[in-house]
Amino acid sequence: MRVESSVGELRSLQGWLRADPEVRRSVAVGARGGVPEPGEMGTALDVLQLVTGNGWSAASFVLAVVAWRQTRPQRPRVEIRRGDTVIVLTDCSDEEIERATRALDIADGGGDGDR
Repeated sequence: MRVESSVGELRSLQGWLRADPEVRRSVAVGARGGVPEPGEMGTALDVLQLVTGNGWSAASFVLAVVAWRQTRPQRPRVEIRRGDTVIVLTDCSDEEIERATRALDIADGGGDGDR
């Protein structure tokens, strides 16, 4: 799974997820940046790569991301990719959280789409 946002925001999210015991138990978090072009100092976008294991809970992960996002002064746009599934968190309404959790469950093969 990949999470995309701005470099500073992803570093903040990475620390937040690593500090969350529920997420840390089932997700390995690592950062990856693009290769800068000659003359550039770095990229404007990094990617957090997450490897899920036993005990993976899409709901716990989405709620951790939502909680982190609420601590940010600008409420950054967060894009989550799992396989061909792309989820964008913008307002973090109850409906958006439910859709994100359901989509991640289905992408993981654990959902039936009717929950």
